[in-house]
Amino acid sequence: MSLNCNEINLILEELNLEGAFIQDIIQPGYDTLALYTYKEGNAKTVLICTAQNSVRLNETRRKITKNDKPLRFMEFLRARIKGCRINSVEQIGVERVIKMELSRLVEEKPKGAAKGTVHISLVKKPVLSKDEIEAQGESVEIEENYILYIKLWNNAANVLLCDTDGTILEPMFRRPERGEMKDEKFAEPAADEQKVAEALVRFPVREWSEHPTFNAYIDWWYSEHSDTLSRESLLEKAEKWYNSTRSKKESALKNLEDKQESFKNAEQLKHQGDLILSYGYMIDGHSNFLECEDYESGKTVRLMIDPKKNAQDNAAEYYKKYKKAISGSEELVHDIEIMKKQLEKLDALYEEIKNEKNPVKIEQLLRRDTTPKQQQKKTHPGLDYTVDGWYILVGRDANENDELLRHHVRGDDLWLHVRDFPGGYVFIKARKGKTVPLDILLDAANLAVYYSKARNAGKTDLYYTHVKYLRRAKNGPKGLVLPTQEKNLCIEPDKSRLARLDSLRAESQL
Repeated sequence: MSLNCNEINLILEELNLEGAFIQDIIQPGYDTLALYTYKEGNAKTVLICTAQNSVRLNETRRKITKNDKPLRFMEFLRARIKGCRINSVEQIGVERVIKMELSRLVEEKPKGAAKGTVHISLVKKPVLSKDEIEAQGESVEIEENYILYIKLWNNAANVLLCDTDGTILEPMFRRPERGEMKDEKFAEPAADEQKVAEALVRFPVREWSEHPTFNAYIDWWYSEHSDTLSRESLLEKAEKWYNSTRSKKESALKNLEDKQESFKNAEQLKHQGDLILSYGYMIDGHSNFLECEDYESGKTVRLMIDPKKNAQDNAAEYYKKYKKAISGSEELVHDIEIMKKQLEKLDALYEEIKNEKNPVKIEQLLRRDTTPKQQQKKTHPGLDYTVDGWYILVGRDANENDELLRHHVRGDDLWLHVRDFPGGYVFIKARKGKTVPLDILLDAANLAVYYSKARNAGKTDLYYTHVKYLRRAKNGPKGLVLPTQEKNLCIEPDKSRLARLDSLRAESQL
């Protein structure tokens, strides 16, 4: 249920915003805006909600939480109207469109100017230029003027910042079909006096006597009943999201544990390889199976083989499966631990949502955790790790190496690369007044080896230097650089170190 025209007038009367200054603008969500105003020692937070079935404007005492990333419209409003004085605010007739006239002084009188003053609006071009006016001995004050239109229509709510001629500078929602786009003219609805008289009878104000003001009542009512910012409806949505997400994670955990159970037979694979070597003379070159006596159990066993291969090659296949099972089992322990931590964090987040009283904060938490990973904008290519306050960037191919080198690192950052093998670049971001600890250097070195062709080469040499000592190879392939003042580092790849780094990265993405 949206506000009717008489309720809007009552809200504006209680707010008494004329003469107030806009101190800040916060946009907690795509459809919600908060103006922090100040007038004669009295601060008020004006909430503007454009969500369907929750469209309103009212004072709120609730804490408005910031969005994870600054939104486009909020940044534009901050650049234009933060610090503006509200000269007037009224509803246009009974059309549920609020017109807020704003202005701010952007240049004061220059020192030593004469007493006379000329006001110049940035919207209207003055007859005389600023220099011409100053030459006449008069001071100049440059003033910016804006109109903020707030449409409180249930199916087409919007907030539009315009100049004094009605040209839209930026809309909250871009709607070409309604002409609500940048540089379009906003068609201000005409005020009809007959409609105003009829509205007094047709649209009564809701009963609010149990609350100190109508604004307080509206703030309470919508927090309890609106579809989008109702705590009850948001908690229902949170419960569905939690149950669905937990079910998927529990299923993934079970699959990992089942796979881990299957790897427990790894020793059996090695034993079967040993049996093939022991009874290799029985391979006849025709049968796909080798039947022999298991010297440990005394039972006859049947082992699948390739009759075209000799005993050594067939046994090698079993040993290969054995090594893969052992390696996979170690990785599974790491993956299972991460999945259990994800479940713990999910449970903790759901408890936080259930205990949160502010519906705006609940909506933010839900939006943050229900956004698909593919829709989350990545700030840089490759991988990143944060270890003890040190930030490590990893490029995995020539394109990522080149992009990181061009746009994401600076001269004092440290660069690492494996000697004599192609591979990724690893960068350790510099910290002012800090020297890179040996442990962080070893972490980065292990990552450099892992994301190179030297992954399985054992002991490996690397070189490292500051980015400012890298020079691009003339006419060389993409991303190729020639280092100077480099130092050498020789390491034995450490699987436990890599597992710890992966665990840290997985936890940071929960």
